[in-house]
Amino acid sequence: MITSNHNPYLLYLVTDDQQNLTTLEHVVREAVAGGVTMVQIREKHGDVRAFIQRAQTVKAILQQAYTATGRHIPLIINDRVDVALAVDADGVHLGQTDMPVTMARQLLGKDKLIGLSIETEQQLLDCASQPIDYIGLSAIFSTTTKTNLITHWGLEGLQRAAAICPFPIVAIGGINHTNLTEVMTAGADGIAIVSAISHADNPCQATAEILAAISSSK
Repeated sequence: MITSNHNPYLLYLVTDDQQNLTTLEHVVREAVAGGVTMVQIREKHGDVRAFIQRAQTVKAILQQAYTATGRHIPLIINDRVDVALAVDADGVHLGQTDMPVTMARQLLGKDKLIGLSIETEQQLLDCASQPIDYIGLSAIFSTTTKTNLITHWGLEGLQRAAAICPFPIVAIGGINHTNLTEVMTAGADGIAIVSAISHADNPCQATAEILAAISSSK
């Protein structure tokens, strides 16, 4: 488990692709102010130009934060290696039906981050030999954000994964204020959040509260 204060996976915002660009910009600015440590742009509509525009908008916000505070918040692109290359993102997060990670690594080079979604025990075992940097363990609990889930790992499944996985684990799925301490205690290196930040009345306050709860559980 990562114990460093520089753990980029600690509070990992996954954006809501249903929100328009203005709302997305507001949410990310607020989340950055609240202390989010990584941002993944998720876009499932297939409009590549819109995806690039959203990624460029978020990248500009993260660059402003770095200029102001010296805090680098990695920008991760969901699924699309071409978009990651186009905007020079910090990395990609790939699912099991996306581009193979070996090919993505060849295209992106050794310095970019690659995350891989893990949904089954076999995928968990297979990932050890992959050229990746972290895994996204999905889903820990049932969630309305993703409806095509194969596995609900639960806390026991997360503990098993943490015992055998050689990479940092980002836990995702149904995680909120009520269960995030248990998730971190069970072995997650970080928590991916969608709704609890993106749909909060005050995303900055929500981010800060989640981060405080995560930090107190370490």
